[in-house]
Amino acid sequence: MNEQFTRQAQDMFAAAKDARIPENIQAFAEDSITKSREAFTKMQSVAQDNAKAAEEVMLAAQAGAKAIGERVVHNTAVNAQAVFDAAESIARAKTVPEAARLQANFFQQQLAVAGAQTKELFELSTKVARQTFETMSTASAKNFEQFKN
Repeated sequence: MNEQFTRQAQDMFAAAKDARIPENIQAFAEDSITKSREAFTKMQSVAQDNAKAAEEVMLAAQAGAKAIGERVVHNTAVNAQAVFDAAESIARAKTVPEAARLQANFFQQQLAVAGAQTKELFELSTKVARQTFETMSTASAKNFEQFKN
């Protein structure tokens, strides 16, 4: 059984040795490989560009988040210092009406400061969102153009 299989395999290889692949099949195979390689190269380039674009978007968002975080920490420190300064002034007050006036002044000032800080954070958040969106839009447009070509 094993010898018969070996002999049949040898006969097939001997017959195949003289067989020729038609030229049109060879040309088709070569053309297919060339086109596949080109498509792969293009897709690889697009994938690399997409990775770069994602990194740019993440860096823009991260920078924006950092700026907002730094502003919040700064505002917290400023507000805490204002509380301590007001408490110190109120503690030095000689009369109840003076203490009440100092406290009322502090609340008025803090309301104005809080309004300004809120406006500043809103504007910063809007700027960060716009910059991140613009980075995403630019990257998306670039990648779309690559797919069209």
